[in-house]
Order: sequence, then structure tokens, then C-alpha cells
Amino acid sequence: MVGDNIDRFENNDLVFIGSYTPHECLCDPEYFNHPDGFQGEGIVIQFIYDFLGDKFFKIQENKGLNKFLLQSTRGYAFFGESKKKIISIMLKMQEMNDIDRFYALFSIFKIFSTAKDFNVLSSPAFSEPFWLDESGPMQKALKHILQNFQKHIRIRDLLEITNMSNTSFYTAFKQTYRMPFKDYLLNIRVGYACKLLTDASQNISGIAYDSGFGNISNFNRQFKKIKSITPSQFQEQIKKIESENVKPMETI
Repeated sequence: MVGDNIDRFENNDLVFIGSYTPHECLCDPEYFNHPDGFQGEGIVIQFIYDFLGDKFFKIQENKGLNKFLLQSTRGYAFFGESKKKIISIMLKMQEMNDIDRFYALFSIFKIFSTAKDFNVLSSPAFSEPFWLDESGPMQKALKHILQNFQKHIRIRDLLEITNMSNTSFYTAFKQTYRMPFKDYLLNIRVGYACKLLTDASQNISGIAYDSGFGNISNFNRQFKKIKSITPSQFQEQIKKIESENVKPMETI
């Protein structure tokens, strides 16, 4: 579970989880009940964002890397060549001394800075996007969306905020956030609904309206479209995970 994303992990999966992102990996019972003890295994690299100082990731040469890190609060799952290269480095790091392991991390940073072959895991609204202080037009648009997604959002307000034409806005938004505006707004609303569903203090009908959906049937349909399960099934999965009483992994 990464944010509001619940899925099964497999051998050699590779994920990057940013700061303050709720996450947990839960193995099937046979991994715990094996005669030789717990059979699960994972390799983890942990680092604090400013472990190299508060300016390292902000220099021009690290622009791509800094963007990758700042937007990682939703979690990434790698695939393709980037995944192969990073896994290869991480496996070799197990046999390295401290100095070689430290510099090997920079090889992974280099891959992060240009990588495109990864999927974003959780919905936009699940984790607070702390990079919104930037003054670019798309950041202004996103800030307006996050502050008003529970209400009807008028496209003309976004055009005024970004000082863009209709066509320019839709094109720029898709290039920036990897999906069309309407899909992104829907993901935000579903992500916020997931947050409320994990709390379970409201009924599903109330959660639908609080998340910006006009009616419960539309909420159920759109939620299943994105999460592949219904809101009630999502809630049941959360309860099952909590009932396992497994200590969450440390946030990195």
C-alpha cells in the first residue's frame, strides 16, 4: 500500500517512495509461516532529502533530479531500462564498502534525473504536495484545483489564473501532469475520497459529496474506473490490512 494505491507486489518490483508518504508492504501468510522462518526479502536505500546540504538538489545541474524527488510523495513504480539499471546497482551495493556504496548512490541519482519509465502510484490528493510554492502557471492552476476540487471548477477561472488560452492550458497541463485536466481532477477527488474511506468515520454517501461528486452512483462508477474496485471494497481492504496488525515500514 502506497498512499491510496493498493496492489500486489512481485519479485524484483522497484519502487521509490518520497517523504511522508504512508506505505506498508504485507507479505502473504506462507512467507511468515515457513518452517525456516520469514522468507520475505527486500533491499532498501534510505536517505534524507537534505543529507548533502540544502542547496545540492537545487543547483541547475540537478533540476531534473530535484523535480523527481519533490513529486515523489505519490510514489513511483519503475519499469523498463531504468528499473534494470537501478536494480543492478543496488545488488552490487550489497558487496561494496561504505565509500563505494555512497558514490554508487549518485549513479542511481543520475538515472532518476532523466528517467521516464515509471508509473505514479497514488492519487494526487492523497499526499500534500509541498512543491506548490513555485510561481509557474501550472503550479498556480494546481493550487486552485486542490483548494476547490470539492466544488465545481470553472475552466475560465483556470485560464484567468494561468493567463493562457483554452488550447494552451489543456496542452500544458497534460505535458506537466501526465494526464488531461479532467482525468487529473477526477484522480484528485478519488484520492481525497480514499483518504476519507480510510478514516471510516463517514458513510460512503457523505464521502461522495465531500469529495466533489454530485451523486453516489457517479462516485461509485468513477471510483471503480480508477481503482478497479468499489468504495466499499476499498474500505474492506483497508480494514483487512489494519487487522493484520503489521508495523508500518519507516517513512523515507
